[in-house]
Amino acid sequence: MAMKKSGVVYLIGAGPGDPGLLTLKGKEILERADVIVYDYLVNPALLKYAKNRAEILYVGKRAGQEEATQKEINSLLVKKSSEGNTVARLKGGDPFVFGRGGEEAEALHKENIVFEIVPGVTSASSVPAYAGIPLTHRDHTSSFAVVTGHENPGKEETSVPWKALSEIGTVVFLMGVRNLSRNMKRLIKAGKDKNTPAAIITWGTYPSQVTVTGTVGDIAGKVKQRKDVGAPAIVVVGGVVTLREIADWYETKPLFSKSVLVTRPKEQAEHFVRLLESEGARAIEYPTIEIKAPASFRALDRSIKNLRDYDWIVFTSVNGVSAFLERLRVKGKDLRELYGIKIAAIGEKTAESLELAGIGVDEVPGDFRAEGLIEIFSAMKVEGSKFLIPRAKAARTILPDTLRRMGALVEVAPSYETVQPPDRDTKRIKKLIKDGGIDVLTFTSSSTARNFFDQIGNIPKDTVIACIGPITAGTVRELGYDTEIMPDKYTVEALSRAITDYYSK
Repeated sequence: MAMKKSGVVYLIGAGPGDPGLLTLKGKEILERADVIVYDYLVNPALLKYAKNRAEILYVGKRAGQEEATQKEINSLLVKKSSEGNTVARLKGGDPFVFGRGGEEAEALHKENIVFEIVPGVTSASSVPAYAGIPLTHRDHTSSFAVVTGHENPGKEETSVPWKALSEIGTVVFLMGVRNLSRNMKRLIKAGKDKNTPAAIITWGTYPSQVTVTGTVGDIAGKVKQRKDVGAPAIVVVGGVVTLREIADWYETKPLFSKSVLVTRPKEQAEHFVRLLESEGARAIEYPTIEIKAPASFRALDRSIKNLRDYDWIVFTSVNGVSAFLERLRVKGKDLRELYGIKIAAIGEKTAESLELAGIGVDEVPGDFRAEGLIEIFSAMKVEGSKFLIPRAKAARTILPDTLRRMGALVEVAPSYETVQPPDRDTKRIKKLIKDGGIDVLTFTSSSTARNFFDQIGNIPKDTVIACIGPITAGTVRELGYDTEIMPDKYTVEALSRAITDYYSK
């Protein structure tokens, strides 16, 4: 049957929740999709891969609260693809494991719409793994079964083979919290020993994951006594549950269940977020500054035109390096213009970005502040030397002022500026802080701190604040708050370690 000349629909498995479990193919398709249709069980963090003009449509379905019927979702996929769009249908877990991906594929085939299946990491195996429970083990079982946990209670006869399930080593119930008691009773009735180990895992692979263990006979009663267990949840039954005592690797991470607010610019936050998440934290991105071009490049362009006049170029940030090199390219010049000019950088990341661009660095202070560089230049004869400092429009003046007092000639050329981003999430962040939903606030510059308090206002005095270094901590102190965590080395790697050490102790 000939297919229509239309768009393509990709049925993509988003994995169980941890953004790192999205497949590379899934990420690549999200980055070029015109339309993204996503479910309730999809981590919204994955939407950051969408291109700027992508249309993002939520069709989530929660137990007892259905926002869109399956028929409506099918029609939406057909409509959007028929308009010539590349459509990414993002589904939790794997689209073909209790994800109704088969039904959507049927609907697309019926309308001659081209589609592809992109398998995902299924929650059936990944969620137990994050709870330290393997599905198979030579000492326990060599078989497992996966079954829906919420078979329609109105059905006259069950289609679940309870007798067969009672004889299988490991049984995984997906979406198993609502009917937990009924399902356990059915297993026992079918012949399962009531003392068989069992576990229920809610919000698996998220930092809010909760695992409760017990037996087939008592797990439902234990869950009933808890307020922190609900959908989405997975139930595991079998001797393998006992292995959690030695294989619980995720919930024992030092920052597990801790919520850390990241205020870095969006384009710079990803690395810091990954560091925090690797220690089990829930990293919440709330950029309080945005990097943009200055109102005028006149000063920088004049300096680039006369580069041969300078003895030193001092870079104070990675942003300054990027902006300078981009402007150098725009003006039709290249790195050959830097021949004979000495280069200084504040901070190892700034130095690293220069070296990656093929620019050798002559001086990097051990103290990643202007004061460290001042100490180096104080030991030199800089009188009469000409310095260029391409940096943010608004910044500390201690370096150029001190160099001038030493007799140097200094040109400060704004190469970028930091501004407050549009107000997108302030209301939610205020509520999170008020309700105790944020454990640590992080600031990596004075600008991030000032803008945060300008947007959010006062916060509880006992809120834990982590600052990248003493300059930022000084700004926070001026704003009326104490810094609880500060690393010896002023990098995001060191800041992440300092937060981890704080909670490890």
